[in-house]
Amino acid sequence: MQPNPAETKIAGALEGKLIIDLSRVLGGPYCTQILADHGARVVKVEPPRGDETRDWGPPFHAGDAAYFLGLNRNKRSVGLDLSSQRGREVLLTLLREADVLVENFKPGSMERWGLGYEDRLRDRFPRLVHCRISGFGDDGPWGGFPGYDAIIQAMAGWFSINGENEDSNPTRLGLAMVDMGTGLYCAIAILMALLEREQSGRGQYLDMTLYDCAVSLMHPHIVNYNLSGVVPRPTGNAHPNISPYDTFRTRTVDIFIGAGNNRAFARLCRELGCPQLVEDERFRDNIDRVSNRDELKVELESCLIRMDGDEVGGRLAQAGLAAGPIHDTAQVVDHPHTLHREMTVEKDWYKMTGTPIKFSRTPGALRSLPPRYGEHGREILREFGFDEASITELIEREVVLVKRRG
Repeated sequence: MQPNPAETKIAGALEGKLIIDLSRVLGGPYCTQILADHGARVVKVEPPRGDETRDWGPPFHAGDAAYFLGLNRNKRSVGLDLSSQRGREVLLTLLREADVLVENFKPGSMERWGLGYEDRLRDRFPRLVHCRISGFGDDGPWGGFPGYDAIIQAMAGWFSINGENEDSNPTRLGLAMVDMGTGLYCAIAILMALLEREQSGRGQYLDMTLYDCAVSLMHPHIVNYNLSGVVPRPTGNAHPNISPYDTFRTRTVDIFIGAGNNRAFARLCRELGCPQLVEDERFRDNIDRVSNRDELKVELESCLIRMDGDEVGGRLAQAGLAAGPIHDTAQVVDHPHTLHREMTVEKDWYKMTGTPIKFSRTPGALRSLPPRYGEHGREILREFGFDEASITELIEREVVLVKRRG
């Protein structure tokens, strides 16, 4: 990611693409930030009260929460009241040039406003890719119901496989990975739709749901169940299909070690000074090690408990094994490898995660800081052909907003 965002002249991979982003909270904004990092022109259309994550703090910077700031760089903001007919007319004007529309309103909202894809947008904007993100979709037994990350985690089985051991109570993952995973799937879907449009000349409607994405991400638990009929239970930090693949105590810090095949297991045993475990019948093959994972953990920790965790983790990695210390957030942010990979980016007060997508010719860039609410309303309307008198009238009537409504 380019370290000097205001100065970068490199065109991103999505240069020239216009995204109208009506989404709020996490999944949609995460998706559109990915596209914006790589050159797409993203207009964030916010409701009169704004994206609610502006208030999801502390911490805050200049009134906006870190939660919001981490998802909305490289975008411009316009406040727009879509409950009014004039507001919907403004949106339709923005869509004339748009390649993609992203929204996560409750299913049926766009249709009630006369902005449904089938009944309005498809014919009026035949090249438009309309990506809708919802909890469960608009049909089926749960169609139209509200869905937040934790509810979907619970219903898609994530709680049931997360915990310290088999007796753990169902537990939410500490990351909003349903929302973020959906954002990633949406970015992939949008890019595929744009690629297909190069051949057909036609846009299409993308029906993306948190539920579908969460079920898709339940690997290997669903596939294990489908073949075995055994309902998966929590295994703590251990992997259900591989051993050793777990946290281990050392003399200093806990480390994580993964050895996914017999060759890696043999190398691990040599490095830890316990080569006899390779010939132990309990640990000969992966299926044996999985069946006897508790005994194997005792044997390995009896060696590791005498070692310095940072030293042995680095030594195992040098030997070609997957191993590393367990870090907290502060250690991650300032880790030398995080900085080397440009996964911490800074400008002025702004310090956030960088983009993991690395291109050789068209790298992602921090081009602009997250927008204040309605910051770019006037300039966006000018770009889309509104004259000054019309802009002033729209703002005075609070169809277009430059300050959040209380």
